[in-house]
Amino acid sequence: MRSLARELGIQAPSLYKHFRDKQELEAAVAAAFLADLGAELAGARSLETLAGAYRSHALRHPHLYRLLTDRSVPLLERDEAVAVGPFLAIVGNLALARATWAFAHGMVELELAGRLEPGGELEAAWAAGTAAIRASPGQGPVPAGPRPAPVVVRHGID
Repeated sequence: MRSLARELGIQAPSLYKHFRDKQELEAAVAAAFLADLGAELAGARSLETLAGAYRSHALRHPHLYRLLTDRSVPLLERDEAVAVGPFLAIVGNLALARATWAFAHGMVELELAGRLEPGGELEAAWAAGTAAIRASPGQGPVPAGPRPAPVVVRHGID
């Protein structure tokens, strides 16, 4: 908290006027990141645009992305539901929504770590993954009408 306060040009006690502790601050940052991610994903109308939006958001904010995904950060269920709901809306069932999110997350992690060559290899892997998801049994857009209840996936096994 002292380091953050120093970076912000304020005294550490000033942070405690807004946040009880470091965990509460981390949760607030994660919630804001997920809200932004959810807003970006909400416009996706296909699996490819959903994957592309997830990827571009994570790559534009790699430090926040890793803050959220590298370790457990306490979040409210509604915060995660905002970001994960679009996966369910696109693929149509809970298990495949979770698998799609896991695919996108894994691909982003590989890209952030420099494990796949930019360009051909990386793009081919994204295309192969989305094609495999689309070919999965039960995949399909959710019928018109009210949106389904959002998926809630916590860090770790849900």
